[in-house]
Amino acid sequence: MDKPTSALLTDHYELTMVESALRSGIAGRRAVFEVFARRLPDGRAYGVVAGIDRMIDAAQRFRFDDATVAHLVDSGVVTEGPMTDWLSAYRFTGDITGYAEGELFFPYSPVVTVAGTFAECVVLETVVLSVLNHDCAVASAAARMVDAAGGKTLIEGGSRRTDPQAAVAAARACHVGGFDTTSNLEAGRRHGIPTGGTTAHAFVLAHATETQSFVAQQATLGPGSTYLVDTFDVLAGIRNAIDVVGPEIGAIRIDSGDLLADSVTARVLLDDLGATGCRIVVSGDLDEFRVARLEAASAPIDAYLVGTSLVTGSGHPTASMVYKLVSIADDDNPDSELRAVGKLSPGKHTIGGRKSVQRTLDLDGNFSAEVLSVLPVELPDDCMSPQVALICDGVPAVDLTDPGESRRRCAERRARLEPADRTPWPAHTPAIPTVWEGVEEPLSAAVANGGAN
Repeated sequence: MDKPTSALLTDHYELTMVESALRSGIAGRRAVFEVFARRLPDGRAYGVVAGIDRMIDAAQRFRFDDATVAHLVDSGVVTEGPMTDWLSAYRFTGDITGYAEGELFFPYSPVVTVAGTFAECVVLETVVLSVLNHDCAVASAAARMVDAAGGKTLIEGGSRRTDPQAAVAAARACHVGGFDTTSNLEAGRRHGIPTGGTTAHAFVLAHATETQSFVAQQATLGPGSTYLVDTFDVLAGIRNAIDVVGPEIGAIRIDSGDLLADSVTARVLLDDLGATGCRIVVSGDLDEFRVARLEAASAPIDAYLVGTSLVTGSGHPTASMVYKLVSIADDDNPDSELRAVGKLSPGKHTIGGRKSVQRTLDLDGNFSAEVLSVLPVELPDDCMSPQVALICDGVPAVDLTDPGESRRRCAERRARLEPADRTPWPAHTPAIPTVWEGVEEPLSAAVANGGAN
């Protein structure tokens, strides 16, 4: 294998379940698992699907080589015999369907459906959830910031606020959500995302004067780069930058202070000095709420650089996705019908059976409902289905090497929501209802069963 195995990016109990399933006889029975979020975070109108590329890659690399099997035996996780034979032979040979990357999701949307034998599906639970919960959370936060920014340029700069590999994944998820560039060079190399960056406060402080730092920057990066002007005093920094670079300066960045007041005074000074084409970039603990307030105040800001809140999901670092068994056969016959299964636990009720989904549209072409069903139902011809084939018979069925298509899909889907739901304070949460056809809605069913476990 060219890439390292992903098989140990999982929880201990996944393998103990498989070993027990081999003993009880259910390991080889056909089964269906679904990945969904029971609810959106408070105040959210929609979620954005991202991480499908990483999930597919992880499923392909889920292999137990000799060294991995030996480690599991030596550490007492599994015992030699049928279990180690199963591990050594493991390859995911089933099917995975799911929402296309960049698609929106709502409560109970079957974002991913995994079908195969019980054992080969259940063992993927943790790695699938760890990928999707992170990437969907970041993409959802990114899309909200794009909505708030009103078309302004958005730069992702959160690499230093998260794990190095998570930073690469976050940069891609942000691009899917609509961000324009990233500071992360590995994300640029791996995913073709535009990268950018100039200097930090350390560069300015390392020189004897602010002016000397600007001279060095202009000599290296040219007049069109972005000059950091708030190391000492914003207005003095702007004057120093114009003195060095001239009115053709590309941009300035303000990283602290009162961004509204400073951007207004900066714009006035830049125009007075003839730098009418100079763009103003701001940064400093931004999130969608601060961006929206700056936009509502008509701040003369051209670009926002966002870091910490973006790569941590802006207050919601997980999409709260779960991975649940919804159907299983009662024997090993590949032609046997599958029996629907579901939990009745209070607050965690699930509806059994494999779900199909159609998203209905209103007369204006906007989304009106997320319609879930287990049995065939009659719906308008203009419904759209967000589900696509991701893996067929263990082989990837989509090419996600270019996140640009996912980015475009995300923008198109958000355009089908009401404008009032594309703000940090949406009118409806979620933006559209989840409608159950031919089956009782989960919360109602849980109440009817008296919250039985």
